[in-house]
Amino acid sequence: MSAKNDGPDDGATPTKSEQTRALILETAMRLFQERGYDKTTMRAIAKEAGVSVGNAYYYFEGKEHLIQGFYDRIAAEHQVAVREILDRESDLEARLAGVLRAWLDIAAPYHEFAVQFFKNAADPDSPLSPFSPESEHAREEAISVHREVLAGATKTKVAEELRDILPELMWLSQMGLVLYWIFDRTEGRERSYRLAERGARLTARGVALARFRVLRPLVREVHELFTDFLPGMTRAIPDPAARRTDSQSTGPGAA
Repeated sequence: MSAKNDGPDDGATPTKSEQTRALILETAMRLFQERGYDKTTMRAIAKEAGVSVGNAYYYFEGKEHLIQGFYDRIAAEHQVAVREILDRESDLEARLAGVLRAWLDIAAPYHEFAVQFFKNAADPDSPLSPFSPESEHAREEAISVHREVLAGATKTKVAEELRDILPELMWLSQMGLVLYWIFDRTEGRERSYRLAERGARLTARGVALARFRVLRPLVREVHELFTDFLPGMTRAIPDPAARRTDSQSTGPGAA
């Protein structure tokens, strides 16, 4: 059974099935944090949640699907949390800084779990990697937020050829913030919040400069560099060369 849509709903009272799913997920997150991901079994999660092992497997096919449920929950909560910011702000730096701060706020209760879990998620071949095919739903949700950040920045001109590339690079920048946050031991993750503010400022300046035609090839080259060499990126984001080929084959001059 799919682990998607474990985030906040539209305000309706959760069904018994939704409550059971949420209970299993919350129990798993607690046990992962207390015992570690590798040492926590589905049987232990089921016992702690007060459900049968079969029931636990009905909602989540395995521990990996529980993590995907966690990813989806964070992504869904983030979508809700950024709504006020994106509705209010039109400046790119303010929009991006608000989106990054909102993610840090939502992730705060899970910091210790993230520290323990990192060695599993850092493996590019693991289904738990944010770049894995299994993480596609949460990843696309996160990238869609950055698309909206960019689209609503009314004072910032974005070249049409960069509209797909820039949100992906902005998401990669957020992944850098996440990595820093995992190892941030300052009180309240204060340095992570400072990094979010400064990173948003730098990104906004970079996007503004990308309006100049002479700099656009550099942006595409940076994107291709990540796609070609960052572990998992080839699976996570389409090959830019293939994307250009598709664009050319369907363009005005195509047969």
